[in-house]
Amino acid sequence: MAQIKKPLVLITLFVLPVLIYLFFASGVTKFGKLSLMTENVPEISTSSTEVVLKDKITILGFLGSVNNEREVVAFNLNQKIYKRFYKFNDFQFVMMVPKGAEEKVEELKKELGQLEDISKWNFVFADESEIRNLFKGLQTNLSLEDDLGSPKVFIIDKNKNLRGRDNDEDEGLKFGYDCTSVSELNNKMVDDVKILLAEYRMALKSNNAERIK
Repeated sequence: MAQIKKPLVLITLFVLPVLIYLFFASGVTKFGKLSLMTENVPEISTSSTEVVLKDKITILGFLGSVNNEREVVAFNLNQKIYKRFYKFNDFQFVMMVPKGAEEKVEELKKELGQLEDISKWNFVFADESEIRNLFKGLQTNLSLEDDLGSPKVFIIDKNKNLRGRDNDEDEGLKFGYDCTSVSELNNKMVDDVKILLAEYRMALKSNNAERIK
């Protein structure tokens, strides 16, 4: 009986971990890409900032009048998404805000800064037409609220393409992520940001391998 158990123990200790590793490794190389929802989103047009979307992985939001609901959006994003990913190269947050809300944004930045380094949070102040044109350029089935804000945020890749889900189990076409819902951030947006970052990591590895050849 002891002779039978010994091979089983060896298999458990040495073979099984290798099989598990191979399983997950194959999964990484065959992961599905994050769906391309809108190509060539317009660049930020206001002259009040040097922030651009091109060549950046951007979480784009619209804070409107920076009311209590929008503050919830910012704090949830900060805790669930920003803290997890902000150290990645070329990653940024861009929040569009109507001109006139500068003081409220300064207060919000102070509160966010107590929790984390907010150097990759960018608040862009713009005219109503500039904000509406950018939102329209996303070509979603969503709309801005009266204060030019939205509880949704959007993932924009380095080529200024809007990324999301074209077969979401709840919405079908998923253009943006509801930041008033912690469960949506945890269960959907975190995964989707991971997928996009993995795309770029794998592309970088592939390019480096080609150069070595």
